[in-house]
Amino acid sequence: MARQRSVRVRADVAFLFLGETLLIPHLFPIVEALTAADPDVAVDCWVGAAVNEALIAPWIAPLPRVRLRRAPGFAQRGMPAKLPMLARLAPYLARVPVAVCAEQTSLWLPRVLPWLPTRFVKTSHGVGSMSARDDPRRRAAFHTLVPSQQERATYLARGMPAERIVATGYVKADFRHRTPVRRLFADDRPILLYTPHWQPHRSSWPTWGAEIVAMLAAQDRWNVILAPHQRLVERAPEVRQVLARAAALPHIHADLDSFATVDGSYTAAADLYLGDTSSQVIEFLMTPRPVVFLDPLNRDWRHDPSLSMWAAGQVVTALDDVLPAVNRAPDLHRTYRGAQAEIASDALGDVSGAGAARAAAEVLRVLAMARTRR
Repeated sequence: MARQRSVRVRADVAFLFLGETLLIPHLFPIVEALTAADPDVAVDCWVGAAVNEALIAPWIAPLPRVRLRRAPGFAQRGMPAKLPMLARLAPYLARVPVAVCAEQTSLWLPRVLPWLPTRFVKTSHGVGSMSARDDPRRRAAFHTLVPSQQERATYLARGMPAERIVATGYVKADFRHRTPVRRLFADDRPILLYTPHWQPHRSSWPTWGAEIVAMLAAQDRWNVILAPHQRLVERAPEVRQVLARAAALPHIHADLDSFATVDGSYTAAADLYLGDTSSQVIEFLMTPRPVVFLDPLNRDWRHDPSLSMWAAGQVVTALDDVLPAVNRAPDLHRTYRGAQAEIASDALGDVSGAGAARAAAEVLRVLAMARTRR
């Protein structure tokens, strides 16, 4: 049950945990850093679903000025429709000087209601060249936090005001509530992670997904984690059955639902990344390791800036070449190691553990401006 404390009514900052659990590691470190920087700041963490509530509740228990609140339309199962929830939440947020979100949907409020006094701070939840920077909702944010100077430059090139775009470092690198480590496999074979993207135009799943799972199930050189993007089942419901068939094998671990799919646990555990355009590959490259990219559409990726991350590994355009590319990837890794380190550094910025503190400092700065205005 969400905690509804009566010691105070009005918050200084609202954090919006209204979407998928994949947003939590990009947002919660800022909550912790904010309360550490200024223990007097009153924070409301709004949750839209029971799954988010169950994760966040124990983490905020030691934080006396932080309370967990259920958004109107709170869902006990699944995720609620965000727009109706936001519409009903707007009167509550209108009484809060600053709201912090990690997704574009929440920015419908300042876009549609520009007179709303709440100042919205948007923090990034994806990195790399495939980010949807041209979404017009992004311009409705009062302040935007990005991980790196490279990412900041992409917004400035689109005409965003320089004073409203701040590079903080990669906030998710500071997330400290990962799923507890457990042994997934009985032997010590190297681990391959296959994580296709959820959007069909970015994903290898529609064309090759089921065949790749069958290939990985049939081979015995690698232990395999099958952990597609959290939203893939929305577009491809057959994925659940395909993964379930393979999961019975001792060298296959399939996961579509747990927090481990998004908290960094699997990217940390894997020895090789097999995928297409998910930003998780950039997180994987914080520690350079072999990568194989899947390109069933045979795109001219070398001349496509949105696919620049593919310089970090082999790019496979034929299904029969997938396993050979995977098996030779460890020997070829030295060829790509320098590019991997550069890609990760450029995209993520600082990953030393200071990103959340910088983000919190920016939230406090916006709060100070909002209080002066009021």
